[in-house]
Amino acid sequence: MKSVDSASLQDYVGQAMGASEWFQIDQDRINAFADATLDHQFIHVDPEAAKATPFGGTIAHGFLTLSLLPYLQSQMSELVIPAGLKMGMNYGFDKIRFLAPVKTGSRVRAVATLKDVTEKSPGQFLFTAEYAIEIEGGSKPALIADWLVMYFV
Repeated sequence: MKSVDSASLQDYVGQAMGASEWFQIDQDRINAFADATLDHQFIHVDPEAAKATPFGGTIAHGFLTLSLLPYLQSQMSELVIPAGLKMGMNYGFDKIRFLAPVKTGSRVRAVATLKDVTEKSPGQFLFTAEYAIEIEGGSKPALIADWLVMYFV
């Protein structure tokens, strides 16, 4: 992570913030997510039935893929944060698009670009970053999301 003086935060808008390590999505994780969310649709949890679909097997829930963002973000070496950070807080999303299925056994990683920094009040900075979760070997990302995080200094 890069700790940046608040006066210099705008200099990082439009810049890439790095990439996470690759992370494998296995059937056990998909099943655990299905149990946690009560979403047991066959395309996620029934490998035999899922073979008959256009995907040829089970796929991760879109929300499972999205829920990995905090973990994947924590691995980004170029992630920009304000100097003197006391805490960060999830503020929501402006846009989320699920573009490609994540087949069971696939590896994914997150890449991010800082889109905007707004000082909402003294010591409170709202960051907007575009995150893409890429699928190893895939032609398009699993998802793209504009994630908002409020940082307190």
